[in-house]
Amino acid sequence: MGLRKKAHSEAEVSTEALNDIMFFLLLFFLILSTMVSPNAIKVNLPSSKPTKPIDNNKHPIHLDVSNKRNYFVEGKEVDFSVLESVLVAQINGNPEPTVVLQMDKDLSIQDAVDVMIVLDKLKCKMVWATKPSNGN
Repeated sequence: MGLRKKAHSEAEVSTEALNDIMFFLLLFFLILSTMVSPNAIKVNLPSSKPTKPIDNNKHPIHLDVSNKRNYFVEGKEVDFSVLESVLVAQINGNPEPTVVLQMDKDLSIQDAVDVMIVLDKLKCKMVWATKPSNGN
């Protein structure tokens, strides 16, 4: 009796092409996610809890910008075109001038950048002021 063993072959799943497919899917989703993201970020002025002021000999210059782009240096309204010269007069030889900047939350980031460019020219340190919170 010639009994032969039958040759059994095991089933295989070829996964060689799966790496390429996963790479192309990853690339597709990366490109798609960059196209979906918005180009602008809306930033609101943060609020803070009032703290005890620090007493020192340095007197910072207060610069306020209203929602209608009116500029106030130490409470006096100035035009943006003369803002730099007014700040130079306020600095008055101070080696490390500090400007406390308070801007309305409805202004754009470009308005803040315009002020920061002027302060950078004058080599001023800048501190962003916040509005007081309502106890929340």
